[in-house]
Amino acid sequence: MTTGSTIDGRTRHYGTFYGLDPADCRDGNAADDDRPLLVVWGNCQAEAVRVLLSGSPSLDFRTVRIPPVFELTKPDIGHLVRLMARTQLLLTQPVKDHYRDLPLGSGEVAAMMAQGSTVLRWPVVRYSGYHPFQAIIRDPLDELGDPPVVPYHDLRTLASARHGRDLLGAEVSIDGVRTVIEDSKSELHRRERTMCDVVISDLFDEPEPGDMFTINHPGNRVLVELVRRVQRALGSPADAAAPGRDLLGEVSAPIPAAAVAVLGLTGGASSTWRVRGVDVPDTEVHRVQWRWYLDNPRMIEAGCARHRRTLEILGLA
Repeated sequence: MTTGSTIDGRTRHYGTFYGLDPADCRDGNAADDDRPLLVVWGNCQAEAVRVLLSGSPSLDFRTVRIPPVFELTKPDIGHLVRLMARTQLLLTQPVKDHYRDLPLGSGEVAAMMAQGSTVLRWPVVRYSGYHPFQAIIRDPLDELGDPPVVPYHDLRTLASARHGRDLLGAEVSIDGVRTVIEDSKSELHRRERTMCDVVISDLFDEPEPGDMFTINHPGNRVLVELVRRVQRALGSPADAAAPGRDLLGEVSAPIPAAAVAVLGLTGGASSTWRVRGVDVPDTEVHRVQWRWYLDNPRMIEAGCARHRRTLEILGLA
């Protein structure tokens, strides 16, 4: 957190969470803001939701910028407990108990709040409609981080590494892609129905270009509608509005022609990633990650085991 008396940039960025004096914070919390406290809990989507809520002119709460749940470590738990003891409204994505062997689950965090506090659950927006070949794969030994170039896997690259031939341009049936897309939407709907108070999957009944940058980074149209539904669920005016910038667009994946055809998108297919303002051809990502798989063969096995059904549907198994 600090070196000597110097506060590091991350701690200052999340200053209120770490209990800094407001003068040392960069999270925009005013010392004289006496509104009740609202915390948005979850992954990187949570901060986007908080930003949209904090821009609402009708918001009766003070929001706090906090790290995403996957960044928190054991020394952060004391700060979390102190924050949640003062929180009156928790807006949380479903997070399993003992996440990363820490008390970071939705229920565990809610239990840190005072009696009479309010909890509302909203979904993790993960949807493969725009990127049916994209996947997330975890290292079974928990030693390797994300693959190089972009923090996503491509099942065509995974299959190329497994079979020893280039499958990036492999012909994949439209029916197979349609099945992957329908399965993804059904899974999102299932999680909403069983775990959440707010739904968003129906928005993908009429998809629009830009709705998803990657499988887990929704575009502004989706985020704004999600927040408006949260506001309605709280009995507040649904007045969230886009801030004039892409909230989760730092990395944008290409959309294959098969997905464009299945979704009926007006925009054309693409073959270029956009990574922090730089265009990167999908062939370059494919080449570098293929080599990474060969250098880390356990990731091939882990990916094929986790995504076996999807690989079979796409004819990549």
